[in-house]
Amino acid sequence: MLRYTPSPYTEKKKMKHVILAATLMLAQLTVAATAGVTVLDGDTLNVNGQSVRLNGIDAPETGQLCKKKDGGNWACGKVATKHLQKLVRGNRVSCEHREFDQYGRSIGVCYANGVELNAAMIEAGLAWSFRRYSSDYNRLESQVKKTGRGIWQAKTMPAWEFRAQKWKAASQKASGRCNIKGNINRKGQRIYHMPWQRYYGRTRINTAKGERWFCDENEARAAGWRKSRR
Repeated sequence: MLRYTPSPYTEKKKMKHVILAATLMLAQLTVAATAGVTVLDGDTLNVNGQSVRLNGIDAPETGQLCKKKDGGNWACGKVATKHLQKLVRGNRVSCEHREFDQYGRSIGVCYANGVELNAAMIEAGLAWSFRRYSSDYNRLESQVKKTGRGIWQAKTMPAWEFRAQKWKAASQKASGRCNIKGNINRKGQRIYHMPWQRYYGRTRINTAKGERWFCDENEARAAGWRKSRR
């Protein structure tokens, strides 16, 4: 059963979040992975249509590269996503809701066949402790860091710095426009791309086709676009 803990928002936002939490309860986030769970990236799941961000961790973005011990690069974002997929595949998944973030995503702790996914990603060296928002995994991160596993094999840019860098670069190129690209693919699917995602650079916006720019993810989702999975 989901547990909802109100966050210090305005009364209007509180009510919205209570309604969303109730909806999540009815949707039952404990489901068979093959029936209603999709891995979006190394720290985000889609459970029965609801986006769930793993609390207290920040995995490399799907388009992010990390440094190797020998000085080269490796696709840490892809590896993190694939590892989370492996943990979830074929197992029963349950998520304990904590709160909602500014994008309407549920923030929670998720389990696959009894294995806590949040901690498992840290243990694999495929996620940082998201210290800005939680201290839950600080000690575990410190232990894993000593092993030189995954993202700790060489000095590399944390995911939050990577996103900030890409956002800044996109802002400079966009000349003051909003930076999120709302693209319509050949199948007619409306997909938005964040500046740090794999296909952002090659995506071109054609407003004549109904494509557009967005200023934030809430705006994009409200308009009917979904986030790119790459």
